[in-house]
Amino acid sequence: MHTIPVGKVFEAIIIWLRANFDGFFNLTRLGLTGFIDAFENTLLFIPAVAIIALLAVVAWRAAGRGIAIFTVLSMGLIYNMGLWPQTMQTLALVLTSAIIALIVGIPIGICAARNDKFDRMVRPLLDFMQTMPAFVYLIPAVLFFKLGKVPGAVATVIFSMPPSVRLTNLGIRQVPHDVVEAARSFGSTSRQLLFKIQLPIAIPTILAGVNQTIMLSLSMVVIAAMIGAGGLGEEVLKGITQLKIGRGFESGVAVVLLAMVLDRITQSLANINRRKNKQA
Repeated sequence: MHTIPVGKVFEAIIIWLRANFDGFFNLTRLGLTGFIDAFENTLLFIPAVAIIALLAVVAWRAAGRGIAIFTVLSMGLIYNMGLWPQTMQTLALVLTSAIIALIVGIPIGICAARNDKFDRMVRPLLDFMQTMPAFVYLIPAVLFFKLGKVPGAVATVIFSMPPSVRLTNLGIRQVPHDVVEAARSFGSTSRQLLFKIQLPIAIPTILAGVNQTIMLSLSMVVIAAMIGAGGLGEEVLKGITQLKIGRGFESGVAVVLLAMVLDRITQSLANINRRKNKQA
C-alpha cells in the first residue's frame, strides 16, 4: 500500500520557510528576546518583598484575605528555597507568552463568534493545536528561532492560544439574543454592539479563557526548558538528568505554587465580573 509522506511534506514546508523567511524569523527573535529580557530584568530588579506584597494586594482585592495569605506563604516559600530568580524567569516567560496568545487569540475568537464560516474553518485548527503533543512544537520552534527563550515562548504561544479563542467565541455567542436584538432595534452599529453589549457581558467567560491560557503557558514553559528556556523548568530538568532529587522536587513545588497563585487570582477576577453582571 502506498504510504502518504506526511512527515516529508511537513519537513519540506519547514525547510522552505527557513530558506525564504529567515530574515523575518531573525527579526522576530531579536524583538521577542528584547521584550522577554526587559520583563525578566524588571522582575529581578524589583525586591522580592515588593513583588510578594504586590501579589498579596492583588489577591486580597480579587479573592479575599485567605488567598492573599496563601499568596504570601507560597511566594515566601519559593524565596526561602532559593528559587526566586528562576521563578521570576519563568513568570516573565509565562506572562510574555500569555500576553501574545491573548492579543492574537481574542480577536480571532471575536471573528469566529461573528462569522460562522470562519468559525468552522478555525475549529479544526484549534483542535490540532490543542491535541498535538507539546513536545512536537519544540521542533519547528528550534529550527526557526534556534535555542533559548524565544523558541520556548513561540511554542508556548501556539500551545496556549486555543482556550482564549474558544472561550471568547463561546462568551460572545452566549450573550442573550433578546439583548442583542434590543440593541439593534435602538440603532446600535455592529461596532457599538460588540464593544458596549457583547464584550462586557462576555467578559467572565473571556477571563476564564485568560486563566486557562496562563495555566497552559506555565505547563509549556516547563517543557520548553529542554530547548534552553531556563527558569524553573531548567531546575526540574537538572533534577532528572543529574539525579538531584531534592532540587527537582523543590522546583516542582515552586511550579505548583506559582500556578496556584496565578490560577486563584485570575479565576477570582472572572468571578467578580460574573457577580457584577448578575447584579446588573
